[in-house]
Amino acid sequence: MPSSRFDADRWQARLDELRAAHHVPGATLAVLAGGTIHELASGVLHRGTGVEVTTDSVFQSGSIAKVYTATLVMQLVDSGVLRLDSRVVDVLPGFAVADDEVTKSVTIGRLLSHTSGISGDFTHDTGRGDDCLARYVEACANVGQDCPPETVVSYCSTGYAILGRIVEVVTGQTWDDALRDRLLAPLGLEHSMTLPEEALRFRVAMTHLGELGTDPEPAPAWDMLPRSAGPYGRVLVTAADVVRFARMHLDGGTAPDGTRVLSAESAATMRRRVVDCLDVWSFMADGWGHGWALYDWDGVAGYGHDGAALGQFSYLRVVPESGVVAALLTNGGGATGLFVDLFQELLGELAGVRMPGAFAPAAEPRAVDVAALAGTYEREGVHLTIDERDGVPRLRWQLTGGMAEYSPPIEADLVAVSDTVLAMPGIGPVSAPWLPLVFGALPDGTPYVYLGMRAAPKIA
Repeated sequence: MPSSRFDADRWQARLDELRAAHHVPGATLAVLAGGTIHELASGVLHRGTGVEVTTDSVFQSGSIAKVYTATLVMQLVDSGVLRLDSRVVDVLPGFAVADDEVTKSVTIGRLLSHTSGISGDFTHDTGRGDDCLARYVEACANVGQDCPPETVVSYCSTGYAILGRIVEVVTGQTWDDALRDRLLAPLGLEHSMTLPEEALRFRVAMTHLGELGTDPEPAPAWDMLPRSAGPYGRVLVTAADVVRFARMHLDGGTAPDGTRVLSAESAATMRRRVVDCLDVWSFMADGWGHGWALYDWDGVAGYGHDGAALGQFSYLRVVPESGVVAALLTNGGGATGLFVDLFQELLGELAGVRMPGAFAPAAEPRAVDVAALAGTYEREGVHLTIDERDGVPRLRWQLTGGMAEYSPPIEADLVAVSDTVLAMPGIGPVSAPWLPLVFGALPDGTPYVYLGMRAAPKIA
């Protein structure tokens, strides 16, 4: 039977043990259990300076920022100025992407649920000015499609930058100011912010990079994302503030003092299933709502989100049935292994949840018809080639366009998991030993492959 009692000493020892085992320099953990938020910290913020992590240390949350942006959008739905079926072009005059039909038809709901099909990793530096999102959206005119809209879920950071610009146009504020005034301040999230200069008021976690299984070293730069990435990738937080934010959603949109931040209907809409996920490993989610990733743990429903910011990795899980919320923030190393090992125990004890293990192939790989999967697959910013060498499936993964500076081309042997799933070793700035490549077909029969839950259609 699950227990709401949180044994801080026991979980501190377990956090320390697992953090060290997975070569994670520093981590913070916050857990809502029995109506109380518990906070733990372990390790160092920066291996070069040795500054210790404390519970009020600030980390990069990566894509967990998307849920904050989705909440702002749903506040505007509450106010009546937006609807989920509002067309983006009606809210942002002059908005365009490369596909004219998508330009005319794409809705706010499709952006929220990652079903617009718009190429999702358009990283474009438009400077540090308050006009960065306006200029980003202007540059989207040349952004193509990963897949047709409403066919499959294809994870789309581009869509969340567009949503951030919608927030600006409707509110008359920058996205940063709107987030602070409409969400962070009402919830009393005093250790949450969006800009690096704001984070410098606090103890800040440094990004670390290195090969999995080794102690990573401090990165050359703390953050490589431009300011325009804010709505999809940069809310700077403590673990406890993430839990306080999620608690508002758990409580149907109200703050602890009773302040209505979001309507109960909109809070429910954000976690109502819109689409199923063929790739159930990359985010460990089997579905998506209007902002939240959705989980089914042997019949126990949950929601949450993961985030990555080039070496910093974050994880958030909410179990409504038991009122448990847990957030883990890390600054490098084998963070996925730490998360899985810790949360399997933690959610098992506190919420009765059987969370699945990390993705990995079987010890004895199965044979697969590589010819059926081989070819060239492409989406915005990524070019994938799958072939075979001496009977072993092989991948070449090349970043292109604005993404090219983030990593040189990567080549790796693959391991078959099934006839439609291959496993790639976790190479580069990732936190897991294996990454899934999941193959499927669009409704029109076009083959595609998921990598990181981004759909890349076959082009040759």
